Amino acid sequence: MIKLNPAILSALLAAGLFGASTPLAKLLVGDIPPLLLGGLLYFGSGVGLGLARLVRDRGWSSVSLNPGEWRWLLLAIVSGGMLGPVLLMVGLQTVLASTASLMLNLEGVLTALLAWIVFREHTNRRVVLGMAAIITGGILLALPDRLTLQSDVIGPLAVAGACLCWAIDNNLTRKVATTDALFIASSKGLIAGIINCTLALILGQHLPDSSVIFATMSLGLAGYGASLVLFVLALRGLGTARTGAYFSTAPFIGAALALMMGESTGPFFWWASALMCVGVWLHLTETHEHHHVHEPLAHEHTHSHDEHHQHEHEFEWDGTEPHSHFHRHTALTHSHPHFPDIHHRHTH
Repeated sequence: MIKLNPAILSALLAAGLFGASTPLAKLLVGDIPPLLLGGLLYFGSGVGLGLARLVRDRGWSSVSLNPGEWRWLLLAIVSGGMLGPVLLMVGLQTVLASTASLMLNLEGVLTALLAWIVFREHTNRRVVLGMAAIITGGILLALPDRLTLQSDVIGPLAVAGACLCWAIDNNLTRKVATTDALFIASSKGLIAGIINCTLALILGQHLPDSSVIFATMSLGLAGYGASLVLFVLALRGLGTARTGAYFSTAPFIGAALALMMGESTGPFFWWASALMCVGVWLHLTETHEHHHVHEPLAHEHTHSHDEHHQHEHEFEWDGTEPHSHFHRHTALTHSHPHFPDIHHRHTH
């Protein structure tokens, strides 16, 4: 029996929310220009998560980031918060929702490639095979719709560009994944949303009716805000490539919803579904264990006192777990099943 890792559950829930958002956003494309639509989606995410953080912390508590971490976060906001959603909305003007959903498989591929090639994250054959099965399923799903694309390639290229922006965002966000997930997601939503909405209004675009604004911001809160919080939590426990692999189920979810909403699909649908299920199963059942060394490390994140967190407290602790505070890890050598999470970024 498979015991589902909480980080895996977070990644799959993130995929579900994001996947459902694409066909729903397609319904709004005709009413709102892409730049303004992308801005409102992320502004809704920022406002909703900001309020959640205020309620949780009973006020706006500060978060400490060093200058290097601020750089990664701001670059992630520009790439994934400002450019990514606008490019997707541009693509949705000419591409079917089901086709656009399936093209988002490219995000998982690019995320993993960047993680492996640029950021040197470890992978293995099982993960690669699972990724290949998921992507092959996406390709099969997209084949019947190719002939429905307009001769103009701007739409498909825009969707592919959005995938690249989010792949960069995913890898940059990993650099600050130990920081409060609500802070990361709300900051990205507020900054990107305000900037894109302001640019849209400066360019002469007009806000839609209040009911459309509310629907758009609500969709942004679920499909981009809550999804991002869950994605950050998954990054902590799985690393970038594996989180991206689970997140690659989002296109299938989006395509299935588009089908339920009346869009047609081709004969490869169920074959592709089977391939994607095989890919997810390969990742769910992955085990990775060997003798490894933990170098001394000091950071802050939410944790419980497991084998990696055997430390004293410099304050009076009431025994509540999980909790968050700055703590130090001493050198440790042991063997156990693990992922390339925030404590296991070692070489092999």
